Amino acid sequence: MTRTSATDPSQDNDTSEPLHTADTLPCVLCFNAVDPVGAGGLSGDALVVASVGAHALPVATGVYLRDTRETDGHVPIDDGAVADQARMVAEDIPLQTIKVGFVGSAEALAAIAAFASDYPSVPVIAYMPDLSWWTEDEIDSYLDAFRELLLPQTAVLVGNNTTLRHWLLPESTTDRHARATELARAASQLGVSYVLVTGMPTAGDQVANVLASPEGELLSQNFERIDAAFLGAGDLLSAALAALLATGSELSEAAAEALQYLDQALDHGFRPGMGRAVADRLFWAETDDSQTETDDDPPSIDIPYPFNETKH
Repeated sequence: MTRTSATDPSQDNDTSEPLHTADTLPCVLCFNAVDPVGAGGLSGDALVVASVGAHALPVATGVYLRDTRETDGHVPIDDGAVADQARMVAEDIPLQTIKVGFVGSAEALAAIAAFASDYPSVPVIAYMPDLSWWTEDEIDSYLDAFRELLLPQTAVLVGNNTTLRHWLLPESTTDRHARATELARAASQLGVSYVLVTGMPTAGDQVANVLASPEGELLSQNFERIDAAFLGAGDLLSAALAALLATGSELSEAAAEALQYLDQALDHGFRPGMGRAVADRLFWAETDDSQTETDDDPPSIDIPYPFNETKH
């Protein structure tokens, strides 16, 4: 292929020499806020999706105001601009999956739901984060819009056990033992096909993570509890799941691999500031020279480059 100078304006729109179709990566459209900490948000989505072997199409919905210690607020982007970003990209690039993180307003949720309705064959993976840093009125408005507009189009809802339980089963907020299938049944009444629930309580020093439908559990994986508080873990998991589904993985297989990726990213996590830790989403890129493994280190999965062998 003849290469042209990137500074030559005459070549800006030249599509006469397309790449081979084998060079195409599956694409994940990610609706999320910009996170200046880099723990989650669009930068996190891009790293995770690339690690799995797909390509992220990041649509900005707003900007977090936060550091590693606390979230102070969120500045939304106009919902019309959110819709225009997504529409222009989707009219140009085929989408395999849509990932929805924190989008900051009921208006943005309405725009995203309207967009997703135009692509009914593209699975929506939606993540519900902890919103306790927000005001009560903002939380109620956001949850109502999410419930009424986005959940009917959601294939998989991802969230922590406590967050989903308080939202989907408010009458059992004191019950620490709501099953994943109970959450799945509650979600299914709102249109959701599956839930991926993290942080389910278990005996001992482990936490369970369960993929469930209203009929029962499809997958359950236990991991050792890590003695650290992390930012962005749910964003990481939902982005990994969306990307793995985009590469062609079956749902249970994708959930299992996404959970393994999350566990290892957390295990390799670091603390960039004075607050919570951040997962290392590029742990798989470490070489023998960059990290010396000791007998006390946990066994690691032998992961090829990239993390997941892209199926395209």
